[in-house]
Amino acid sequence: MPKPHFTQLYPPNMGLFLDLYHLTMAYGFWKSGIYNKRSVFHLFYRKNPFKHPYTIAAGLELALGILDQFKFDHEDIAYLARIKGNNDQALFDEGFLNYLQRMKLEVDIFAIPEGSVVFPHEPLMRVEGPLLQAQIIESALLNVLNFSTLIATKASRMLRASQGETILEFGLRRAQGLDGAVTASRAAYIGGCHATSNVMAGRMYNIPVKGTHAHSWVQSFDDELTSFYEYAKAMPGNCIFLVDTYDTLEGVKKAIEVGKWLRERGQEMNGIRLDSGDLATLSIQARKLLDEAGFPKAAIVGSDGLDEEKIRQLKETGSAINVWGIGTNLVTAKGQPALGGVYKLAAVENEYGDWDYKIKLSETPIKTSNPGIQSVRRFFDKNKVPIGDQVYDPSIGKQLASDFFQKDSIFAEENVQSELELLIPVMKKGKIVYSSPTVQEIRQFSLKQQHLFEPYMKKAYPVGLERNLNLLKNDMIEKAQASSS
Repeated sequence: MPKPHFTQLYPPNMGLFLDLYHLTMAYGFWKSGIYNKRSVFHLFYRKNPFKHPYTIAAGLELALGILDQFKFDHEDIAYLARIKGNNDQALFDEGFLNYLQRMKLEVDIFAIPEGSVVFPHEPLMRVEGPLLQAQIIESALLNVLNFSTLIATKASRMLRASQGETILEFGLRRAQGLDGAVTASRAAYIGGCHATSNVMAGRMYNIPVKGTHAHSWVQSFDDELTSFYEYAKAMPGNCIFLVDTYDTLEGVKKAIEVGKWLRERGQEMNGIRLDSGDLATLSIQARKLLDEAGFPKAAIVGSDGLDEEKIRQLKETGSAINVWGIGTNLVTAKGQPALGGVYKLAAVENEYGDWDYKIKLSETPIKTSNPGIQSVRRFFDKNKVPIGDQVYDPSIGKQLASDFFQKDSIFAEENVQSELELLIPVMKKGKIVYSSPTVQEIRQFSLKQQHLFEPYMKKAYPVGLERNLNLLKNDMIEKAQASSS
């Protein structure tokens, strides 16, 4: 089975990509002798980001790449041996560190494919395996899936706001570090962006790269017109002129002059870029100048701190911008800096080889976890339109009826014509058994998913627990509350 594409941004040994408390718990599991007990964890989130009706899953290929390299080398172990506790003694003993150095992942993982539309409380990933191992990989999985899923969802919002017009991701300079930039470019493309300015991401994932020039190009010459001519000579097949260094409309007129010069030589001006000022008014005026000069196909690229709300406002005011360059507010997920995904234990094997289901209680109901070994199935009507999702445990029951988080809502059985299991096997005994699609294929799948869920932009999509699982959960809550009172 081919390994996932994994960037060279990371070291070959990823064992230290965790929080310290995972190591302290792992040490405790090892010392208590329960480290090899079978366990089940679920990775999920509790609220859709940006108050969007749904979320776009992303990051699976990267997560599998990290797990494929999740091991501790000699230098890692030497570092861990130097860590001291509050008593100024070594935090971990030699036997435990020897175990870590020999450890090979033996976990089984089921995941929802990248590009899928997903919803709160659905496991994006189910991890089964030795308790120590399943616990110790938590931070790595959450780090990659949380960020990628967040950015893919943000990109889908921008695409929707633009009404399908071209979105260019320009966020490299403002991204949260090297990996943040590359991961954001990949996730933004999955969510619907058409290209990136990030050349490294372009090479790694074969994402189309686009770019123009900066104000410093114009300032490097004696006058704006000369700068446009020189750029046209250097890049005759890639001429989008940034026209707002001095006077925007005068810059448009100079771009038109150079565009005519290019046309005489068998080339075509691709367009202009507006990066400041009243973008709506300037774009309308620029469009008029371009059309009257015989450049109706020249694009007008808008940038300048755009996000989905600004794009929507510009569209509503009649802006002539038809290509949108978005940087900071996309790659930093303006409006919600983190997805808030969590990783919760749901079952542990007992001494008889059976599963003991686990639940985490909270005075905040949304934080009470779901027990069981969960799967997710999606129901479709006769027109192949999704009509609801159900989280269930096959060993408990598989009734069509669902109790939707305490709401009296039930699938109409006569409307269900087909169903799809969303969680698929991606890793078996620590070995990858899933060949990830290309990023281009994932993007196309994402766009189809977004179209499929268009009916639910203004009405809630039903998601809930299968009835038997919900009854079990409520019973476990009552027993846990009774035992603690």
